[in-house]
Amino acid sequence: MKTFKNPILSGFYPDPSICRVGDNYYMVTSTFAYFPGVPIFHSKDLVHWQQIGNILDRKSQLPLEGQRISRGIFAPTIRYNSGIFYMITTNVSYGGNFVVTATNPAGPWSEPYYIEGANGIDPSLFFDDDGKCYYHGTGDRKEGAKYYGDNEIYLQELDLNTMLLVGERHTIWHSALKEAVWPESPHIYKKDGYYYLMISEGGTGPDHAVTIARSKTLTDYYQGFRSNPILTHRHLGQKYPIVNVGHSDFVETQNGEWWMVCLASRPYGGHFRNLGRETFLVPMAWENDWPVVNYGIGLVLEEERFPNLPPTPAETSTNFDFATMEKFPLNMLFIRNPVEDDYKLTSDGLSLRLSKSKITELDTVSYVGVRQQHMDFTAEICMEFAPQNENEKAGLVIFQSHEYNYQLLRTKDSVFSVLGKDGQETILARKAYCEDKITLKIVAIGQDLSFYVNDEPLYINADARILSTDVAGGFVGNTIGVYATKSGAETPDNCAVFKYLNYGN
Repeated sequence: MKTFKNPILSGFYPDPSICRVGDNYYMVTSTFAYFPGVPIFHSKDLVHWQQIGNILDRKSQLPLEGQRISRGIFAPTIRYNSGIFYMITTNVSYGGNFVVTATNPAGPWSEPYYIEGANGIDPSLFFDDDGKCYYHGTGDRKEGAKYYGDNEIYLQELDLNTMLLVGERHTIWHSALKEAVWPESPHIYKKDGYYYLMISEGGTGPDHAVTIARSKTLTDYYQGFRSNPILTHRHLGQKYPIVNVGHSDFVETQNGEWWMVCLASRPYGGHFRNLGRETFLVPMAWENDWPVVNYGIGLVLEEERFPNLPPTPAETSTNFDFATMEKFPLNMLFIRNPVEDDYKLTSDGLSLRLSKSKITELDTVSYVGVRQQHMDFTAEICMEFAPQNENEKAGLVIFQSHEYNYQLLRTKDSVFSVLGKDGQETILARKAYCEDKITLKIVAIGQDLSFYVNDEPLYINADARILSTDVAGGFVGNTIGVYATKSGAETPDNCAVFKYLNYGN
């Protein structure tokens, strides 16, 4: 039997949503305060995914100024109807819930249509047989909320011509479990005369669970499945290799199979989730008009049977030769909105202007990187840089947030490694260095990070656990990238030139 390895998207790719158009599959995930926002992937076999674009690739679509890294874009949903793709999501920092549209999933996508009166998060769209579209999402209870996270799922018709909510707002479900927190990520499906509402509840951590309810009428209150939850790992303990499973979406293949995408995490070195929440694929079936996830097993597996679809390999490189690029690859990320003129791709490499702000500040910063996707990895850069004073610094960073990070930097007369923890910077090691050209490398073996300068060790076995959400908080995994700053100094502009960034395991 042919199998595949989970996750299907490794690293920081949370909150997956999926749709099928013919024999083509499209999937999106959350990006929070990284730019560009909401990567969109294409697949023919549900296992191998090729990124074809970033839906929010303009500042006018995605303002992020001053935002903490776990703010910004939460939980996108992608749907297709009558020749148009719809992506709906929440910018929790600016404007709230909005829709963008496209006829080509690779883009360009429209400017945002912000939905007046759509409070809450995790919006989704359902297109009924009569052509009407219905918004549904997580919101505050109309009345009777007893505690923080005591929310409800509500539904209201969305006029696609005006992008306005019309008609009555209907509360359609709360949760499967009494006193559950954070009923979220709602998706409605119609099958064999029933409307099914799938949600997650319990929060996106160890208690995460997928539950489902149904109704014969779209706007009535839905009745929960007595066998809920239909998927969870919360009963398996924190030492299980796959944890916090939830935030799911269904898709039916052209061959009549049903599959679920969901998020989960792979802790390592203890219960530490440096990779963030990743995207996994699980088979499902229907029995007595209710879904059964991974029949006879009920879990997300590390190795799973392959869908009844022809395998179609897709590759994404994480080795970046800046000198040969005309534009940044789709899988590279900036922290908040970049100043485009600060990034110049030339035949010499990436010329990165030093930002006034530091990476430890909530401001525009000169940084571009790639997601950490492995427990063991090597990240290496080659840089030419002639700093004019001790305020000018550039190099390689592994970034969880402005408060938690590691930096390996060159400054005027030295090279040094820095621990960023609780918003405080501590120099771990420093050595004299005056040459303009330098190679910097970070090597991870599990939760041990080591820093190298021109292949010579500078600091060995720093603790990477501080880069986990379990220490740092928030919702993101790590990225690794190139960085340049003049540390707030009012000095003439200077640039560091990066020849390459190579990342792999």
